[in-house]
Amino acid sequence: MTSRAPRSAPTQRVRVTSSRRGASAPRRRTATSALVEQTEVGELYLRGLLRAQLRLALAVLGVVATTLLGLPLLFAAVPATRELHLGPLPFPWLVLGVLLYPAMIAAAAVYSRQAERTERRFADIVTQER
Repeated sequence: MTSRAPRSAPTQRVRVTSSRRGASAPRRRTATSALVEQTEVGELYLRGLLRAQLRLALAVLGVVATTLLGLPLLFAAVPATRELHLGPLPFPWLVLGVLLYPAMIAAAAVYSRQAERTERRFADIVTQER
């Protein structure tokens, strides 16, 4: 005699859509958290800021250096500028002693304003990605 196992009731089909039930969606990192946690993305943001600041500094330095090196070359190349007098002062003294300082202050003000603008843009980018 063979005994047969009783047949169980047919089961319903189940569709499996995910092997992990209740898994949460991956969390997106904000740029702020990437900077704080020093991730590769944060390093990329920081490198971009530093590159922009370096580019600005080199541009201002180039203008200042060209001006400072160009004036003696101008005085050497054009002898008439050495002989020119404006009132009791020779023209080279007037340019080097009086006009050069306001130009340097203006260059510093432009640099400061542009650096602050770059930092504001960086802060806007970082806080915008929330």
